[in-house]
Amino acid sequence: MDINNITELVNGFLAPTDYFLVSASVDKSNRIEIIIDRNDGVSLDFCAELNAFLNEKLDRDVEDYELEVSSAGLTSPFLVKRQYDKNLGNAVVVLTADGRKLKGTLIEAGEEAFAIKYETKEKVEGSKRPVLVERVERIAYADARQVTYDLKF
Repeated sequence: MDINNITELVNGFLAPTDYFLVSASVDKSNRIEIIIDRNDGVSLDFCAELNAFLNEKLDRDVEDYELEVSSAGLTSPFLVKRQYDKNLGNAVVVLTADGRKLKGTLIEAGEEAFAIKYETKEKVEGSKRPVLVERVERIAYADARQVTYDLKF
């Protein structure tokens, strides 16, 4: 299975909509996994429509395959910039490449980096105890090991 062909088909189908492709993969056993997203959430009906479209365009007689079309879950890591754009103003958890875990609010999603605002306890001169200090940190996408929506119950 040609992943480039599949990606083109998916992007063509999604182009007139507000949905976007998060990831597309094909493993050695021809299991095709398509993950899509949208600012207002993904409907099961739309996943079924995309699934039917792909089954119509791909030929099982030429090459057998298994197809799964799904949405990016709330706990799934962000993989594309549009997911960062979608989550501006939301609480996120960032695991940095240097091993830090930051919880804060996503306040910016640029081309090369994103920014979060978070609180941290710091020892301030003249204070006996650490106090909460608000910080803003810009992080290059390449320096983030994983970014997820901070799901709170």
